[in-house]
Order: sequence, then structure tokens, then C-alpha cells
Amino acid sequence: MISRRSFCKKSLLIAGGLAIPLSCLELFDPKRLLAEKDEKGPRWVFLVDTRKCVGCGFCVKGCKVENEVPYDANVTRTWVERYVVTKDGKTHIDSPKGARDGFPNKGIDIGHGKLEEIRDEDIEKAFFVPKLCNQCDNPPCVQVCPVGATYQTADGVVLVDRSWCIGCGYCIMGCPYGVRFFHPVFHVAEKCNFCYHRITKGMQTACVDSCAFGARRVGNLRDPEDPVTKIIMTERVNVLKEEYGTKPQVFYLGLSKEVK
Repeated sequence: MISRRSFCKKSLLIAGGLAIPLSCLELFDPKRLLAEKDEKGPRWVFLVDTRKCVGCGFCVKGCKVENEVPYDANVTRTWVERYVVTKDGKTHIDSPKGARDGFPNKGIDIGHGKLEEIRDEDIEKAFFVPKLCNQCDNPPCVQVCPVGATYQTADGVVLVDRSWCIGCGYCIMGCPYGVRFFHPVFHVAEKCNFCYHRITKGMQTACVDSCAFGARRVGNLRDPEDPVTKIIMTERVNVLKEEYGTKPQVFYLGLSKEVK
């Protein structure tokens, strides 16, 4: 027998899916954004080079400090995942505390203070993948918000108005990337916003400034001379969960097939 809580949750997820128009099922072509209206304005995008990420966690620390996310809270706007692929074909993934302190333990964190030890000789490959809000061109979180607290700006960034958010959680359930959470202090929906208060003033995001290895970069897709734009338009880049039709604006270099 299904509970009322379970029924409501499943109904919301189905409703969120139905709210997405069929046009979103088209594959995302970044060049299309260059031809949209308001061409003189910026179109913010993010580039992550997984080949350069070392899992240090400095980006997570910088983000927490900049964006008022409690340092010790087990939530964060951006995080880093460690992938260890073993020779038996299994993929082991962890992100202790969002990788705020990096990965001090060699073993894979499987929760409840337990580690899964993997022998070096059993490892096929290992790498780190930073994740954050994808600032979707077709954001389901905007569609399911009943009060308009989540909205999309003209330059492509999805924001949350804390004064409007009622904490219903619809956007958290509707996000296919799992990037949203309840803020432990403000008790509203929270997520990465590309440090909108910084990039609109010509500054870099906190995570970009914190990365010493150049694994993270933010750029303006409508500027053909922007280094990030040149990479996106000319090199082999990938996005996460393209099949969802959300048209993410976070692009990845060197993304491995194990990453979902």
C-alpha cells in the first residue's frame, strides 16, 4: 500500500516531467545560443577540465565561504567526486563532505564512517570530477516552482530568490542533477548560481579563483574571442545527462564514460 507522502512525491516528479516540452528533447547545440535574442548581452557558461582536477577541495572551501554555506554542514553548492574504476569493471564513487577537505583517505567512503579498501593492483583508472548547477537552458526547476522563487535570467543563469522561496522542495525533487538542497540556516532551496554577484561585476567565481590547477573556468558564450567559448566551439566537450533535454551550460573536457 502506497503512503500519502510517497504518492505526492511520485506525482510531483511525474508532473515535473510532463511540464517539459517536447522541444527540450532536441540535442543541445551551444552554437544555437549565439543566434538568440539579446545577442549583445552575455551568455554565461562553465567549463570543467577533468584532466586537471586533483581533488584538493579548495573550490568547495572557497564556495562555502563566499556563498554563506556553513562550513561544517554536509551540504555544498559545488562538490568533487572521486571515481575509481577497477579491473573487474566496477566503478566506485565517493565525495566525503563534498570533498571539502579533499580525499585524505585512500579507501572509498561508503558512508557511516566505513571505508572500502581497494588494492592498487586492482585499479584500472582513477580520476576526479567537479560538479555544480548546470544552469540548464531548459531548467525543470524553474518549471516546477509554484511561486516563481526560482527563475532564469536573460544571461542564462538560474537564481533563487530567498525572500520568495517557501521551502516546498519541488525544485529539489525536479532537478535531475541533484544539485539543490535546503539551506540549513535560511531554510530555503539553495544551489550554485555561478557566483552571479561576482561574474556580473567582471570577477571570477569563487571556485575558479580557488582552483590552482585551471580545472574550472567561466566564460561568455556570446563572445567569440572568449577562451572558454573557443574551447566549447572547437574541441570535444560533453555535458551531463544530455538525454534529459535540459540543455546544460556546464561543459566538460575529458569526461569519462563512467560519469553520470
